[in-house]
Amino acid sequence: MDNQQKRNLTFLTIGLIFMLSGIEYAVILPTIWRYLQILEAPPYFLGLGLSAFSLSGLLTGPLFGLWSDRSKTTKSIILFSNLFEIVGNFMYFLGHSKWLLLNSRLVAGVGAGAGSSIFGFLTRSTRPEERAGIFAAIMACRQAGLLVGPAFNLFLRLCDFKLGPFVVNKYTSPGIFMCLLWMLLQFVVLALYWDVPPISSEGGAVMMEMKRGEEDDEEEVPLMGSDDEPVHTYRAVNSDQSDASASSDVQPVHGPSSAPNPFKNFSASREFLREEVVVLLTAQFITLFNQTALETMVTPLTQRHFSFGELGNSLMYSLCGVEVILGFFFVRWLSRRVADRAVLAVGLIICCTACIWCLVFLCNPRGGYEWELTAFIIGVFLQLLGLPFVAVSQVSLFSKLTAEKTQGFSQGVRRSVGGLATILGPLWAGGLTNNLYVMLGMMLALLIMITVMTVLSYDRLTEPRAVQSAQSCDSGG
Repeated sequence: MDNQQKRNLTFLTIGLIFMLSGIEYAVILPTIWRYLQILEAPPYFLGLGLSAFSLSGLLTGPLFGLWSDRSKTTKSIILFSNLFEIVGNFMYFLGHSKWLLLNSRLVAGVGAGAGSSIFGFLTRSTRPEERAGIFAAIMACRQAGLLVGPAFNLFLRLCDFKLGPFVVNKYTSPGIFMCLLWMLLQFVVLALYWDVPPISSEGGAVMMEMKRGEEDDEEEVPLMGSDDEPVHTYRAVNSDQSDASASSDVQPVHGPSSAPNPFKNFSASREFLREEVVVLLTAQFITLFNQTALETMVTPLTQRHFSFGELGNSLMYSLCGVEVILGFFFVRWLSRRVADRAVLAVGLIICCTACIWCLVFLCNPRGGYEWELTAFIIGVFLQLLGLPFVAVSQVSLFSKLTAEKTQGFSQGVRRSVGGLATILGPLWAGGLTNNLYVMLGMMLALLIMITVMTVLSYDRLTEPRAVQSAQSCDSGG
């Protein structure tokens, strides 16, 4: 089996991992509130339970990323992190008390932290021009899991038997079901996942020899190049940067002769406080903050204005899932023809339009049931339409504008920012479901802010190749 076949099977396995994460969310979310009520938990335990998963993923993401950057492997990390998913879901199945249930989500969330290592692996194993398409497909797999998950609930809700001393019912069955799925995934990872060589390592030796012929100080070649001619980088380099900043943008040559410690000469402030990186991290936070806030607001809104029950909400979420999946695959096609920064700009414009629409037509609905329902459908459609544009483009750009050698840690930081947003979003929306002007007004203000930031930093939100190509054209002209 050649490297290309191994790479394809590995990508397929990664897609399965993300699909299982979507299924887990879809089978546990509908029943966890009633489960907590049976365990005599106070209402605030629902928020704690949902936030616990994001909190542990937020804390462990950078650690798993750090591990993958130092070891240059991800298979062992995935196998290790999946153990937390298995144990966490088994604890959810036991459910003897509200505290055990809360801790079960905290433990399972540790497994989600491996996502940073996976995104780091994808960055190293893909070319810049194909990366956005790969990311879009992987994100679509999670949405497919969210779409498929409710179908499993159709038979899980019928469970009513004993497994030895354990009771299996519609509340405990999602835990044992996901526990078994994550156990099966372990065998899939063992059989079909390979830590294939990075794409950039294929030309590493040639790049090093070329650089040795150009540098006076040969001892520094494996670590850094000159300010004017970086060896190999996925980051934008500007000629007006200071010497210290410019040297931080230079990447080591990847391959057997690269430095064993990827964090040598690494500076978190130089890596994450650059203008273009701050813009992308802000986009990550605002996108997930708004998305989770809307998810929190939608169910009370449909119940109050349209009398949607369980069936109506399930149908709505299914249609939303189909739209998002189609959106990701459209962005996958579009990313091959349009620059990432243009896709990001289009997505932000759509999101702003959607938020304005909701402010005008949903906060104080008028015109009868049919018009109110139509306005609601249009608002949700626009909100979901912009999501794939922003999500895919900012992840793709982030992978190109941060150091490849520390990509796992960088992706961990990015996912931690997103995890913080998924904690704060529901908290913000949960107390404002009856005051949509304030809730949506804040969301619109955040969207306008990131749109202005994107416009002001548009020239910096580009791949290094594009920058170098533009500079060549300017010098030639």
